[in-house]
Parts: sequence; C-alpha cells; structure tokens
Amino acid sequence: MPHWIRVCTTAELLPGEFQAAWDDGTAILVCNVDGALYALEDRCSHQDFELSAGELAGNEITCSLHGARFDVRTGKALCAPAYSPVRAFPVKIEDGVVYTRDDRA
Repeated sequence: MPHWIRVCTTAELLPGEFQAAWDDGTAILVCNVDGALYALEDRCSHQDFELSAGELAGNEITCSLHGARFDVRTGKALCAPAYSPVRAFPVKIEDGVVYTRDDRA
C-alpha cells in the first residue's frame, strides 16, 4: 500500500506558490503552476542546496545558491551549473488536501 504524506490544503497552495514536506529523510517540494501541482526533491542537483529557498516563475524553480533552474513538472535541469535532474514525485488531492510520496519503495 502506498505511503502518502500530507503537504497542505489546496487553499494553502495557490498558483505560483510552493510548500515543502518531508517523507522520512527526503525533502519534497510541491509547486502550484497555474492550478496544476507538481512535486520534486527539494535539493539542487548541483550542490545539494534546498530549492525551496529559491524562486518559482511559471514552471521553473531557480536555486538561490548558484542560479541553476529546474522544470518543476519533470525535475529536468534547464541550465548550468546543474546538469542532472532532480527526482519528481506523484501528487494527489483528496478532499481538498494535497499529498505526495517518495516512490522509491
């Protein structure tokens, strides 16, 4: 049975906003892009810095440490200094509550 973790309510995650949650030792960032929700690991693949300290613009989040950008829909690295993607995770909404989970298990 999948292990879903509660992130927040849909009312707490408006378009252009993001929230971080923890699943065991994994920080997961859930982003609202024009009403669509996406989740990715909250760490830059360039220097292991939290992406939640950065800025979300459209479907891209920018790491505040060195300016690497990632597509929040897929985790794909979009520019140097990051070349590796970050992991993406599933998101579900039930009764107005946003959930995500670490799919490694």
